Amino acid sequence: MTLWTTILVASAVVMGIKLLGYLVPASVAAHPRIQRISDLLTVALLASLVVTQTVSTGNAVVVDARVAALIVGAVLLWIRAPFIVVVLAAAAVAAVLRGMGYAA
Repeated sequence: MTLWTTILVASAVVMGIKLLGYLVPASVAAHPRIQRISDLLTVALLASLVVTQTVSTGNAVVVDARVAALIVGAVLLWIRAPFIVVVLAAAAVAAVLRGMGYAA
């Protein structure tokens, strides 16, 4: 199977799953437990993506300036700093640490 065949098959499967979502009755989708699970699932998927992109390079786990930038960003978000401040502070921390030689 070529790469493009794999991509097309995966796209068709994802589209099929999305279309199956329309067959779920509204009473099931409106249930509070289902809504809570879908809200938490979205946050969990986003968090896993952030962690994966932060501590991995290829097939290796790497702890470098990105981890410190993520921690700074998380703390600033926790204290409810404006998003632009979070992004700029995290970028500044990563830049300073990479300038000091802590780059991947």
